Amino acid sequence: MSRQILADGVRVREVWAWAMYDFANSAYTTTVVTAIFNAYFVAVVAAGAPWATLAWTSAQAIASIAIMLTAASVGAYADRHGAKKKLLGVTTAGCVAGTAALFWVGPGDVVLAMALVAIASFFFGSSENIIAAFLPELAGEEDLGKVSGWGWSWGYLGGMACLGLCLAYIVGAKAQGAGAAQFVPVTMLITAAFFAVASAPTFLLLRERTRATPVADAGAEFSALAHRLLRTAREAQRFPDMARFLVCLLCYQSGVFAAIALAAIYAQEAIGFTAEDNIKLFFVVNGTAAVGAFAFGYLQDRLGHVRTIALTLAGWLLMTAIALSSDSREQFWVAANIAGLCLGSSQSAARALVGLFAPAQRRAEFFGLWGLAMKLAAVAGPMTYGLTTWLSGGNHRLALAVTGLYFVAGLLLLIGIDERRGREAALAA
Repeated sequence: MSRQILADGVRVREVWAWAMYDFANSAYTTTVVTAIFNAYFVAVVAAGAPWATLAWTSAQAIASIAIMLTAASVGAYADRHGAKKKLLGVTTAGCVAGTAALFWVGPGDVVLAMALVAIASFFFGSSENIIAAFLPELAGEEDLGKVSGWGWSWGYLGGMACLGLCLAYIVGAKAQGAGAAQFVPVTMLITAAFFAVASAPTFLLLRERTRATPVADAGAEFSALAHRLLRTAREAQRFPDMARFLVCLLCYQSGVFAAIALAAIYAQEAIGFTAEDNIKLFFVVNGTAAVGAFAFGYLQDRLGHVRTIALTLAGWLLMTAIALSSDSREQFWVAANIAGLCLGSSQSAARALVGLFAPAQRRAEFFGLWGLAMKLAAVAGPMTYGLTTWLSGGNHRLALAVTGLYFVAGLLLLIGIDERRGREAALAA
């Protein structure tokens, strides 16, 4: 890592500490949302009921709606009080505690599982918005994509590390005759511990650079907060490329979130994967995603963030086509690894583009809007999939085809976004 890439006054170890948060929190998305607990919920907790997938996506939707309603306010509060790091600590603790509590979820505990997943996912999503707002403070303008890519790639390595620990435990537990109802809850404790320990460098080394701007009293504070949020909405016409990109992001991330939340369920229900098969698959896919995020991080600073996103959306469409036609595990492995290559890069490029389009003194606020779009997508995509499976009597292939249309819409909306014009608007603000 070259120090020339970093912003003035930023040390290499601070960027590493920032990336360590991606390393740490990937444990949650990988084991709870993507590879282990989601499939366990459908097959064991809900006993494979026709409504099981819809129930899972509903829990995620509840969390996403809560984040959606609070994201911009949290971002504005963080800017006003210089409190990004403090809020990051609160949200991290909430996600770790919620994940650990999943240890007590067993067969039939549908309501408990949904409540805990919703709580943990709310804190996780809120923390993602906050950690993203540190990015423009760490990297130079021309290297936002590169540094963002480092974070995403490091994150997928974290997901691999946590999955590896869980897989080692599961293999040993199965050798002793344990079933999913016995070994999956323990993996939740492993995940919570991993998240807590791996995020420690972030809180020790990452600096809070935003200065607090105090207000006279609680009433004045609320008034100022409301004014800033209303101003952001009114000024959308001043940032047309940012506004269009947020709609584009909403569309294609709906497809991405459906893939993340339901890939293991699709593999289990449509292809016939076991829990161990899913863990092995997602262990490899996390490696592919790390390579994709790292490589595309360098590519996007040369090719441009918009073109990079277009390239990854083409990859997502290819993945959807292969997965839909998959009759064998080998074909699905190919589709999953294409998704891995596109996953980190599409999200990394989006985070960097928001950083480019955000005015310097309103970064947390704009990243709050990014989080708002992301969380709305986290509702739309998985719920579309869940509702389609429920209405079609469990047709997971049809559900995948329907959610694949989100990638088409995102690609069409990407046309017309001018990266240079968007940056000029941010500088002029």
